[in-house]
Amino acid sequence: MPIRFYVDADMLGLGKILASVRSDVTYPGDPGGPGAGGEARPPCPLEPGVKDPSWIPVTAAEGWIAITRDRHLRHRPDERRAILEHGARVVRLEAREALNKWGQLEIVVYAWRRIEDQLIDLPGPWVYVATRTGIRRESLEP
Repeated sequence: MPIRFYVDADMLGLGKILASVRSDVTYPGDPGGPGAGGEARPPCPLEPGVKDPSWIPVTAAEGWIAITRDRHLRHRPDERRAILEHGARVVRLEAREALNKWGQLEIVVYAWRRIEDQLIDLPGPWVYVATRTGIRRESLEP
């Protein structure tokens, strides 16, 4: 299965957990290897520490949905511009609920089916916010 999801470095622990059980998830610095079901997962082209304006175009070009908890993406001009110009697709975990790996995992597991059913084929640019109770589209207006 090809990579479909990228977990941002702000949640590296979550990225490693998800990549261990899903072969369609990657994270910065992911060396690749066997994924779930024995499928090979390619190495991630992004390294830890890559800044948002740099990873956003890469994930958009790959067609990946990026998962982050960065609540400032739409307020920072460079990040917002990168999302809009490159047609990025971003799911942002509600930061107040995603303070640790358990909170992040809880939100992702709850929202995963909705993300796959509603967002996987939805062209960007967009940002959706995932919480413990659902997902909602976030305005890209500053």
